[in-house]
Amino acid sequence: MTINLQNQTFELHPSGAAFWKEEEILLISDVHLGKISHFRKFGSAVPHKAINANFLRLSEVVGKFQPKIVCFLGDLFHSDLNSEWKLFENWLDAVEAEVILIAGNHDIISPLKYEELGVKIHSEWILGGFLLIHHPETREGFFNICGHIHPGYRLNGKAKQSLKLPCFFRRKDQLIFPAFGEFTGNFMMKLNEEEKAYAITQNEVILIENI
Repeated sequence: MTINLQNQTFELHPSGAAFWKEEEILLISDVHLGKISHFRKFGSAVPHKAINANFLRLSEVVGKFQPKIVCFLGDLFHSDLNSEWKLFENWLDAVEAEVILIAGNHDIISPLKYEELGVKIHSEWILGGFLLIHHPETREGFFNICGHIHPGYRLNGKAKQSLKLPCFFRRKDQLIFPAFGEFTGNFMMKLNEEEKAYAITQNEVILIENI
């Protein structure tokens, strides 16, 4: 699904990533690499193949859009260094785009480790009239693109049936990205008349409005 923000074009992808066409930037939030290995280390029954799933999805979405820049909107890694760091190194070797990380609250790995791999780290990135940052923030004069919340939306059907889906959450001057990573969970959002949710399924993005 393609949307317009501040006269700029963004393609929302079912993976939870979005491509900013004019700038050729692929935006991704809350991958939480290392989280699955962390859970497995402490005995959680999470399948090992879920680790590779994150990297496969990253490669697929980069391959689709062929961006000049891949910008992670925070919480790229869930915790400190673990076995998934080497997988991240291997993934970076295959990516031709410049990679930028907007640091989030879970990004506790030393910036020097990222810099050794050629990844640039910022606390925020102002580009045109856009403020790219991890936590949602209202700043006068800027449209805020962010993550952190892991937004989701509950679709209610007949007979008390419901379906919880991750979503892009749109406010007047803000777009909150869904978590890209596996096993990250969602925070269910409620819409007012000025807000929109772009719920994501396996194959499509669905606009939801409170009208």
